[in-house]
Amino acid sequence: MILSDFHVHTCYCDGKDSPEDVVIEAISRGMKKLGFSGHSYTWFDEEPCMSKDGTEEYKREIWKLKRKYEAQIEILCGTEQDYYSDMPVDDYDFVIGSVHYVKCGNEYIHVDHKPEMLTDAIDKYFAGDTYALAEAYYDSVSDVVNRTHADIIGHFDLLTKFNEQVRIFDEDNERYVTASNNALDMLLKTGKPFEINTGAVSRGYRTSPYPSERILKYIAEHNGTVIMSSDSHDKNNLMYAFNECEELARKLGLKVVEL
Repeated sequence: MILSDFHVHTCYCDGKDSPEDVVIEAISRGMKKLGFSGHSYTWFDEEPCMSKDGTEEYKREIWKLKRKYEAQIEILCGTEQDYYSDMPVDDYDFVIGSVHYVKCGNEYIHVDHKPEMLTDAIDKYFAGDTYALAEAYYDSVSDVVNRTHADIIGHFDLLTKFNEQVRIFDEDNERYVTASNNALDMLLKTGKPFEINTGAVSRGYRTSPYPSERILKYIAEHNGTVIMSSDSHDKNNLMYAFNECEELARKLGLKVVEL
């Protein structure tokens, strides 16, 4: 049974709870390791991320909590570094590398905010070609480890967040499969683990985690590894559905790792 979670947000970015409240909840659940991963500052979209000043406050608080609770739980201070963020990452315990946007001209299209943002961008920037947007997204994803210096690959197919509710992509379309597989091939070379991320499930957007089972099978076939992640924005969702995800990983022959 996995008793660690390395993708956890707090009130320093778009999470609900204070870091200490999250720590107390983690201890009550018998967790062994807790990794905080505040959203890195993005100058073009400040609402969901830590501010520059808030980033320094966040790091100071997490390090204080490390010392305060070291006898009860191991706490790691990490960041979820967006592909388009230019914040330094050298002084974190770990980095999750994620792509949340597709850059179209001078505009950054948020792929997991609202489905209409995606459909509008497809019409406005890709002449109605759904798979051209997917190709642009996966082109960035393929470079996310190199760009962010990630230790963990965040929610690989995030752009499918709304796909169960509002059908935007046919995930079996040849162009979609080729684009995602090309990105997988590049990332598998890095040896970094891919998240099995339950964040969209806990928040009611999906019934299955990222990545899709097809993609997880591809990772397994190419000897990649995975790490469990709740992408929690609420302390009550720590380790959300990890038992089911461990069962899925076993079924697919995936190696599950921890930091």
